[in-house]
Amino acid sequence: MTLNLWIHWSQLTMGDEVVLLDFHLSMFGIRVRIALAEKGVKYEYKEEDIVNTKSALLLQMNPIHKKIPVLIHNGKPICESLIIVEYIDEVWKDKNPLLPTDSYQRAQARFWADFVDNEVHEVAKKIWTGKVGEHEKEKEKLIFNLKKLEEVLGDKPYFGGDTFGFLDIALIPFLKWFSTYEAVGNMKLDYPKLIEWGRRCLERESVSKFLSDEKEVYDFVLMYRKKIGVD
Repeated sequence: MTLNLWIHWSQLTMGDEVVLLDFHLSMFGIRVRIALAEKGVKYEYKEEDIVNTKSALLLQMNPIHKKIPVLIHNGKPICESLIIVEYIDEVWKDKNPLLPTDSYQRAQARFWADFVDNEVHEVAKKIWTGKVGEHEKEKEKLIFNLKKLEEVLGDKPYFGGDTFGFLDIALIPFLKWFSTYEAVGNMKLDYPKLIEWGRRCLERESVSKFLSDEKEVYDFVLMYRKKIGVD
């Protein structure tokens, strides 16, 4: 057997090597875990200590942002959760497509996923990392933005219609954080359609297996607030 043929044969028999650098409570890492589960991709999970000491591997694989999650596919890193989910959808395209096939619908899914990052996560983060009583505008904005997502969902089972997909994956990891937003921010979020949608998503094993425990999220936030000195 020639060297080139041997290399090709060994690549076929060895298959993909997939490693995920992550933190178990990370909303962004959960996105990736759900996407991998939807596609049936086997991978090695490596837990990162994102609060205290980041591993040398994480710093090597994501030297720009130094953040999780990082998907390492055959030695090559892919960073940023939404980019990773799209990558997973493109590489393992034979099972459970995540993005719509229609170009306009695909663009809309990307737009609203970006909305989740910038208008839900970033707004909520100012509340749960900030001093009590100093973020009334952010509270109003978060309530407004969740209502906007309910309008996008409408009466559909999932954001993409009848099929669980990209935008569902982008938002569902935040579901178990809502109660912490309410407790820390001393506020009430009214999102009945999102609650029903969340229950529907939790019927999927790919979701129920990875979504965080609400109490664990709350305890983590309290610990983090003490660490940064706001409590």
